[in-house]
Amino acid sequence: MKIGILGYGNLGKGVECAIKQNADCELVAVFTRRDPSTVKLLTEGVPVVKIDDILSYKDKIDVLIICGGSATDLPKQTPEYAKYFNVIDSFDTHAKIPEHFAAVDQNAKANKKTALISAGWDPGMFSLARLYANAILPNGNDYTFWGKGVSQGHSDAIRRIAGVKNAKQYTIPVESALAAVRGGENPELTTRQKHTRECFVVLEDGATEADKARVEKEIKEMPNYFADYDTTVNFISEAELLRDHSGIPHGGFVFRTGKTGWNNEFDNVIEYSLKLDSNPAFTSSVIVAYARAVCRMNKEGMTGCKTVFDVPPAYLTTMSNEEIRAHLL
Repeated sequence: MKIGILGYGNLGKGVECAIKQNADCELVAVFTRRDPSTVKLLTEGVPVVKIDDILSYKDKIDVLIICGGSATDLPKQTPEYAKYFNVIDSFDTHAKIPEHFAAVDQNAKANKKTALISAGWDPGMFSLARLYANAILPNGNDYTFWGKGVSQGHSDAIRRIAGVKNAKQYTIPVESALAAVRGGENPELTTRQKHTRECFVVLEDGATEADKARVEKEIKEMPNYFADYDTTVNFISEAELLRDHSGIPHGGFVFRTGKTGWNNEFDNVIEYSLKLDSNPAFTSSVIVAYARAVCRMNKEGMTGCKTVFDVPPAYLTTMSNEEIRAHLL
């Protein structure tokens, strides 16, 4: 499977590492908006190509993995490149997934390409956990908790604010809410009651107190990201950010609590959890597995936009169906 990477930030580097672990994958090229001479890959012999020249590779790549941010990059890039390549992204603005899907689906179908959006762990693996659990326990409640960990999408959204030089954002579950769900109490929880958000922000040199007030206000009022949460904004130096916040850990929990039995006499709790040293390294590993599925689906004539819900699990692995049945069933 010949793969191209568009964007070489944390996620793009993670995809490169994941490709190394999958014997059926080959990295063909990395495409960047930066000066290619400034980008140093881990993989020897692979070209770094200016994004302006990406179409010269349209017959050389099986799947283009698009590694931009969900705030501004992916809504433009994924629909555009679905005209020319089979594509996959990790779009994670949950509220805007339907419109992103529609835009990508239109272009992919028109050009007989296969696209898959929102591959990762949430959306992605957590989405599957929710679907399976809902199907098994139709009489029940869903709960999803994220963190404690760094959200790449939320951190990126802060960095897009004028005057911000760098930022990290942590999503933190409220422990009392987590304990109530795990204990089968079936609490009714608002968005604000489930998580808090903590931001560490480095401002551009020369920032004033007025700049701090404006940036803090923009963060706390940002729809789809911070407006619905209790959010703390800490302004720190770049040295402090590098010293104390250089890692990108994350994780979380998906719960489904529900009743079974003729009179709903049996209580059940389904829990799926992840604990990740590196958010982008794990997300990119999910993406590469789903890139394999995109490639297979396109060869079978399935075009248009897909999500993780549309992919048979057997399409994700290099194992044959016989091996899956023998070792995993």
